[in-house]
Amino acid sequence: MTLSAIAASVIAFPLQQPVAIFLLVLVIILLAPIIFSALKIPNIVGMIISGIAIGPYGLNLLARDASFEIFGQVGILYLMFLAAVEIDMFNFKKNARNGLIFGLLTFSIPMVAGILCSVWAFGTGWLPAALIASMFASHTLISYPIINRFGLQNSRPAVIAVSATIVAVLLALVVLAEVIAVKTKGGFLWSDIATLLLLTAIYATAVGLFFPWLTRWFFRKVADPVTQFIYILAMVFTASLLAQLIGLEAILGAFYAGLVLNRFIPSRSALMGRIEFVGNAIFIPYFLIGVGMLINVHVVVSGWGVVRTAAIMSATALSCKWIAAFIAQKFFGLSPDGRRIMFGLTSGKAAATIAAVMVGFSNGLISEDLMNGAVLMILVCCAVASIVTEQAARRRRMHITEEEMKSEAPGSVRAARQLVAVANPITAEGIMKLAMLMRHPSNRTPVTALFVRNDDEQSTRAVGKAALSEAVKAAVAADIAVNDVERYDINIVSGIINVAIEREATDIVIGLHRKSNIVDTFYGSLIDSLLGATNRMVIMSRCFIPVNTVRSLMVIVPPKAEYETGFREWVGRLGNLASQIGAKVNFLADPATIPYIQGLITAEGYNIRHHYEELRTWDDFLIFSNLIVEDDLMIVVGARRTSISWSTDLAQLPPFLGKYFKRQNLIVLYPSQFGDAAEMPTPIDPLSEAPSTAPSPILLSLQRLRALYASMRLELRRRRAARRRRN
Repeated sequence: MTLSAIAASVIAFPLQQPVAIFLLVLVIILLAPIIFSALKIPNIVGMIISGIAIGPYGLNLLARDASFEIFGQVGILYLMFLAAVEIDMFNFKKNARNGLIFGLLTFSIPMVAGILCSVWAFGTGWLPAALIASMFASHTLISYPIINRFGLQNSRPAVIAVSATIVAVLLALVVLAEVIAVKTKGGFLWSDIATLLLLTAIYATAVGLFFPWLTRWFFRKVADPVTQFIYILAMVFTASLLAQLIGLEAILGAFYAGLVLNRFIPSRSALMGRIEFVGNAIFIPYFLIGVGMLINVHVVVSGWGVVRTAAIMSATALSCKWIAAFIAQKFFGLSPDGRRIMFGLTSGKAAATIAAVMVGFSNGLISEDLMNGAVLMILVCCAVASIVTEQAARRRRMHITEEEMKSEAPGSVRAARQLVAVANPITAEGIMKLAMLMRHPSNRTPVTALFVRNDDEQSTRAVGKAALSEAVKAAVAADIAVNDVERYDINIVSGIINVAIEREATDIVIGLHRKSNIVDTFYGSLIDSLLGATNRMVIMSRCFIPVNTVRSLMVIVPPKAEYETGFREWVGRLGNLASQIGAKVNFLADPATIPYIQGLITAEGYNIRHHYEELRTWDDFLIFSNLIVEDDLMIVVGARRTSISWSTDLAQLPPFLGKYFKRQNLIVLYPSQFGDAAEMPTPIDPLSEAPSTAPSPILLSLQRLRALYASMRLELRRRRAARRRRN
């Protein structure tokens, strides 16, 4: 074959050669955001317009072949998975009822209006009208990447809208399925719905129980980041496939997989960075371009009938979604920007709407004009959703940024400056990951990774270089700035202290000493010297399992801890850690200290589950420690001698930990002490209760059942711990 013939086969349009197809898609993904951002057009709309331009109804550069079918399906599943995995589960559970209410609103209002509009404006029968109305009622989180880009995925309007999406899409798909059943079988069968509900309950229970168990086991056995990423994708598509097998849509399975796997993927982790990067770089743009390739702009000029149909459809769909968002805003007490975010997220249409269009046309329920009008409606709704969401998100982000700047005062809980001292390449990555998880998400201060040596041996240099390399890779993978420092000093403690002073570090994070001989202390001479040489917060860690697989944090707090200058800081660090990994925090503290911990958690807005046990004597600590199992992380808050919270009981702490907690995950935390007087946190009055927030009798009954279940679990864990002690 001649060179000209080869060139002709490669550049023949529509492109058929895989390399040429993928190159053109990559060029669009690269240039579209640059070009459309200059035109003040949201990137999402730009991707869809690009798909229209290169698609079979545009310049015909590309055909919508199997690659776009596959990557498009992967893209919408990835989008739903990202929406679930980036949600703070505490916020999600807290707003679940609001999400259910808004989901019913944003489904029922378009459903009723769509049926009436179809019958009156288009002259359809009731069955086609129900199918068209399901197009209006369903929506796709097409503008969610905008929310993600502005960091608003955990804002209340976004969480409510994402929760409502599942309700609306599920109900719309049920309507679509029943419409097709009536068309094909000639009747409506309640048994089909009952079967679907039963299978859905079995599916939700099986995935909700098996996926966490398998993921916890896998993450403890496999530390390779690429393998972990592939595992997460496999779980997402497994859940999606199982959802399809029982009659649900794959997007519902992907979203549920994200909720189940949420706690294993902290937002400030390398794994989350890889998930977001791959989705935003390849899969989601491919999906958006594929949506554009479906739209035939020629139908606009073919006749006013299609334009009229599209205008009526778009106006009805958008107005109904706006009315639902307006009612929800007033009912939930949200701001106008919150209403716009909910409207923007729930007005975009793609996956479920496209499915309804194709199924309705293939079964003869809608005409070609209605199909073309529905496709144009998808374009209009996607454009409106993207523009509204970007404008509202920008305004809300600017308002939040102003508040964050006010809260970033020196000494703020959010403004931690961490010094991570590493000595071993094996443990360096884990220590750095722990430090990152204890940072506030808004903290942009670089982390300092430090290796100190007191000799000039080549082997010591090699160990230090390897340890720093592992620590730096862990920070960079999570998109956190890091400064690596290798320092020669007369001794290790002097090097750590000098660098801490130079970098103005607030926290010193270090690995917990492993005893090397029988006369060695539990902390080791290095840490004993470090605690005596600095008043800064010192965090010593020894974790045998990945931190993100920890089930709960068991925190032992000494009496009078609230009077220490570093009280607010260490509570903040634990609040960040618990919220990142989705773990419950169990505090064992003096009755006088508990209200201050509660008040601080409330004041700083930490969305965590927290429980309290009273520490009245040292025996309480001994009993409490027996409940700690291998999935827990025990955190002991210490105190330096002569500090306010120090007592003779704490003098027995190191040998007790060394004797009974050799194999448990452990953090020993010494807060900053002997510093300037700190502002006392506001305690929560246990007797105070706002009349407007009194729980309903049903809620009280649920709370009692939950308390009973928690006590049963606690007793079971106590018996298991006692049995292990005997063995």
